[in-house]
Amino acid sequence: MKEDPHQQKKKVIEFFLNKQILLSADMVELLEREGEAEKVYAALSGKASPAQLLVLYPDLKDALSKEGKLDINWADLEEAKALAERGKNPKLYSRFIDYLKEDTPAAKKPNPVEVIYSFEEDSRKRDVQDFIDYFNARYRGLSQILETRQELANATAIGRVLQKRERESVAIIGMIVEKSVTKNGNMVLSLEDPSGIIKVIVNKNKPELFALSQTIVLDEVIGIVGFNGDKVVFATNIIWPDILRRDIKKSKEDVYAILLSDLHVGSNKFLLDGFEKFLRWLNLEEGNDKQREIATKVRYLIIAGDLVDGCNIYPEQDKELLIKDVSEQYKECARLLSKIPLHISVIVCPGNHDAMRVAEPQPPLYKDFAGDLYKIPNITFVSNPALVRIHASETFSGFDLLLYHGYSFDYLVANVDDIRNHGGYNRADIIMAFLLKRRHLAPSHTSTLYIPFKDIDPLLISHVPDFLITGHIHKSAVAHYKNITTICGSCWQAKTAFQEKVGHNPEPGRVPAVNLNTREVKVLKFI
Repeated sequence: MKEDPHQQKKKVIEFFLNKQILLSADMVELLEREGEAEKVYAALSGKASPAQLLVLYPDLKDALSKEGKLDINWADLEEAKALAERGKNPKLYSRFIDYLKEDTPAAKKPNPVEVIYSFEEDSRKRDVQDFIDYFNARYRGLSQILETRQELANATAIGRVLQKRERESVAIIGMIVEKSVTKNGNMVLSLEDPSGIIKVIVNKNKPELFALSQTIVLDEVIGIVGFNGDKVVFATNIIWPDILRRDIKKSKEDVYAILLSDLHVGSNKFLLDGFEKFLRWLNLEEGNDKQREIATKVRYLIIAGDLVDGCNIYPEQDKELLIKDVSEQYKECARLLSKIPLHISVIVCPGNHDAMRVAEPQPPLYKDFAGDLYKIPNITFVSNPALVRIHASETFSGFDLLLYHGYSFDYLVANVDDIRNHGGYNRADIIMAFLLKRRHLAPSHTSTLYIPFKDIDPLLISHVPDFLITGHIHKSAVAHYKNITTICGSCWQAKTAFQEKVGHNPEPGRVPAVNLNTREVKVLKFI
């Protein structure tokens, strides 16, 4: 006997009430009319219960009828629905629904992003011993890498070299604690390991070696091969931790990852028109056929810090702000980033202008300020620096991306003659190669502010990435270093008064797009 319609409706309503979910009137009618109630019952029973969901309405029926667990923030979906009903940002709600309605496997599990490491806040009190432990951790990490080099396989502790009386060939590993040039023009390096400190002489009559010694910065860890003298070593070779060349990894799929950095939303120099043009391109509303074809293949978008201009970052910054409240800056940023198609996985790390501590590692963006960004379902938030893996599958290991905003770049441009004389801020590729060679993102003590950790140095490049992605200097650069693709992002801010003063010439609106199948990089211009 067919169940009474009134009883059926009551049964439907009671089932969802037991799950603390209300049904809209049209949803009740839809379930009755189409006979879909049992399918939705089973879907909800088989999924992690969406306890945050308050009202079930027709837009969600198809999504709830699918197999598998829905990866969705129900509370954010409810808020997006409420905003849309009030006429505020209806596109965000539409994107939620489009995402839920997609039938492709990629949509059920969007382009995979695995966070290999991302540092969280560590608010404990520090003392002097923490800084000692931090530098010991750096030394251990880099010396272990150096010990794998053939030239340093039999490296001797500095304390033992100091005790030698006969001249012989030696190899040592140590941290640079002092660097100077003698009256005769020779380079003198003071090298320290846990057993002692020794002077290393690099003779000016060895021009190639002497030139290399000039690039050395304090606190980096290197290996020295040479001959001992009276409590001194005469260098014949300098060994850096460096990256060993490896095969370049390529995906079988013809898809793209694109890089942004330094949006500086909230600045009166923020280039809104150019950024909206970029968003229209992503949504296939801008560009010629070839450019739109690239847009259809974009699956990953990385933002390497400085999403907003921030407040009180430098004196009298308020005179250059269009939005003077940092929370409102993030709201505007979220409004813009919510226009990115949901099939694109977005990865965000912070920078020195974001509303958080400047000292590195910086944790992921604080929800207190950037809460609206956390409501966008396709964004993954990580620390600065962080290591993430994209596009991995059962048949492909994926690409490892090392993200670092680039705060140490200022120090390196100012203090390393070789970088400054070869282009400085215009040559981020040289800076990134410098860091990879030293296996450290801020090799000198004063090159960045940092938080000391006892057992690890979070800025040490212990894991060799496929990509090193940076920003900060407002000028894009792309290169390959030993088959690692190095990319520095552009910016979306016109030249500021400070940049005018120091002679810095940014190139805004450049977007590097990497074809993961060929590893070729195209730089698209939107300004």
